[in-house]
Amino acid sequence: MRPSKTTTFSRRAFLKSSALASGGMIIGFNLFNACKSEVELPIDLSQLNYNDFNAFIKISEEGKVTIFSPNPEIGQGVKTSMPMIIAEELEVAWGDVHVVQAPLDTKNYTRQMAGGSQSIRHGWEALRQTGATAKQMLVNAAAARWQVEASECTVKEGVISNSKGETLGYGDVVLEAAVLEVPEDVTLKDPKDFKIIGQGKGNVDIDKIITGKPLYGLDYKAEGMLYAAVLRPPAFGQVLESFDDSGARILPGVVDVITIGEKLRAYNDSGKKNWSMQMSSSDKVVVIGKTTWDAMKGLKAIKAHWKIESELESTEDHDKVLFDLLDGDSLKTRRSDGDINKAFAEADAVLERVYEAPFLPHNCLEPMNFYANVTPEKVHLVGPIQTPASAQKVVSELLERDIEDVHVEMTRMGGGFGRRLYGDFVYEAAEISNAVKKPIKMVSSRAHDMTTGVYRPATKYKIAASIKDGKLTGYHLKEACINGNMYGLIPNFFPAAAIENYQVDSANYKSNITTGAWRAPYTNFLASAEQSFFDELAEVLKIDRVRLHMDLLEKAKNNPEPNIEYSPERLQGVLKLVVEKSNWGNTKPGVYQGLSVYYCHNTHVAEVADITMENGVPNVVKVTCAVDCGIVVNPLGAMNQIKGGVLDGIGHAMYSDFGFNNGVPQSNNFNTFQLIRIGQTPKVDVHFIESNIDPTGLGEPTLPPVGAAVANAIYKATGKRLRKQPYMNNMNVSEKVLG
Repeated sequence: MRPSKTTTFSRRAFLKSSALASGGMIIGFNLFNACKSEVELPIDLSQLNYNDFNAFIKISEEGKVTIFSPNPEIGQGVKTSMPMIIAEELEVAWGDVHVVQAPLDTKNYTRQMAGGSQSIRHGWEALRQTGATAKQMLVNAAAARWQVEASECTVKEGVISNSKGETLGYGDVVLEAAVLEVPEDVTLKDPKDFKIIGQGKGNVDIDKIITGKPLYGLDYKAEGMLYAAVLRPPAFGQVLESFDDSGARILPGVVDVITIGEKLRAYNDSGKKNWSMQMSSSDKVVVIGKTTWDAMKGLKAIKAHWKIESELESTEDHDKVLFDLLDGDSLKTRRSDGDINKAFAEADAVLERVYEAPFLPHNCLEPMNFYANVTPEKVHLVGPIQTPASAQKVVSELLERDIEDVHVEMTRMGGGFGRRLYGDFVYEAAEISNAVKKPIKMVSSRAHDMTTGVYRPATKYKIAASIKDGKLTGYHLKEACINGNMYGLIPNFFPAAAIENYQVDSANYKSNITTGAWRAPYTNFLASAEQSFFDELAEVLKIDRVRLHMDLLEKAKNNPEPNIEYSPERLQGVLKLVVEKSNWGNTKPGVYQGLSVYYCHNTHVAEVADITMENGVPNVVKVTCAVDCGIVVNPLGAMNQIKGGVLDGIGHAMYSDFGFNNGVPQSNNFNTFQLIRIGQTPKVDVHFIESNIDPTGLGEPTLPPVGAAVANAIYKATGKRLRKQPYMNNMNVSEKVLG
């Protein structure tokens, strides 16, 4: 067991958010200011005056606690789990806690974003410090009133007791605590003493969600607000040439028709182009209406003419270009161990395979939308965004306003999956409001959302392994991707350090099509490719699939200079657990199993898929999932994240296809783009490795492995290896071993 931790930091450092590493966050010196008896416990976002706070916690004299959740809530559960961490160390009853979404506040919060499954991992220590420090201040206040040592006091569910049996509630001493010095030493709990962390807690917004209360960006309304619909280029690489808006202007409910784009072009031309500014800087036609329906109806009446600004590529060209890149001279080596050329030259046999994945849209249930009200006093922005600080910065520069004038509030998001990392819809809303001088809500239709967005890049992998005397001697991974994909730490994932001769190369092809992060960036298809390849490799080597992985991980453990991101021991742990819990190799007749084990987003996962064949069609009936994510903060929320990732991964691997023809998307709604259906969802059986290691991510790590688990199970059932997604479109694939 990990012992309790004593954290020491100066009072001055405590007051400065920049002094806390890894996304550290603070209570703030005036933590308990404004905790007056006449202030009622806030019940929703609109009742809070954020100028009164600079941090996380507010306590009323009645002992009720309001905890602000700083990071955007995208469905990953941080609005519940982050306050749970604070409440645990604060030592309050969860039933007495009220949770509120905090606005963007770069002075008191760091890494106030949602992406990469990193919110809990980065906030873990600082959130605990926040709760523990607040508790100590309250205890010190009680001890001073009783004239006893603070060490003689204990706390249980917001009630402080001393050795004489006297008690005081937090609300009784909150005003006295406000004037005390911030303690420099606080003791964090031993995990074995956790009472809230590790217990399943329902989503703090669940009642509002199921009763339809306003939570999401599409729900947000303000007095005098108008609605805006934007006509964007119908093909990537096109720009607006001319348009006729007469048909729109005569429609009832249409207030105005304008164009935007000039400010964005000026911004880009200034050299300030931001990583999140993915969209075309073409002029766009905007219809302003009294309702969403009015604006969208007016948009359909616009007659626009577009011209090609730059050469477009067809879907067929993308395929050919990517295949050419796999064997071209533009490949860049990301990691090279040993001598891959020598290993392949001396091999008895080489196994080489190519794996292919299409573009994919994000398809958030809630289409892109944002509210903006640009006035001389301030720029007020409200809506669903994963990167509020980036949006604030770009809008301030785009409109040439002081960044302090740009106020961003975050609503709950109806899905993100990486799409809402890119703030194009925020910038459009801000530019529209700035032009019409009125508050507006920009709303995209499903079709516009699917056809003018940001996409997972189409990708191809070529993987080759050299075999000598029946043993694996070399491994070569090549990636070809639209607009680039493999960066950073991916070459240091498994099987790095497990194979002596190991090389990873990548190349990209620049396209007009905007691409970006899609759920589990970089690994969402790479895991399918590599884990399918290892399944085939084990068969060629005549080695048990589990034994092959265990042996390779053992080699990685014994490598004196591994330079790897994953833990071989933890991967072995989840592999052993999934084999046990899935009844691997001992299923009843007619059930076929496939295995996959993978590390990404700081979490280790192993999955086994069980399938049956029904009228020649594979049916995934069960997925057993073993997860090592360290301490599980909220098991109920964790289970939801894991199951959601598995189902999302199955659906896109099996059914989802998306392509372009001369830059034009070939699907614009769910009648032509298939997501997983309810009848296609399997049972997902989840098992956690018990651990006291600090928590890691869960929103993304269970998606990448499942594609290979399903493909490997289908091979067991049909004898066909599937190397191109979506699998249901590509059930006839041949294979060969190159001698």
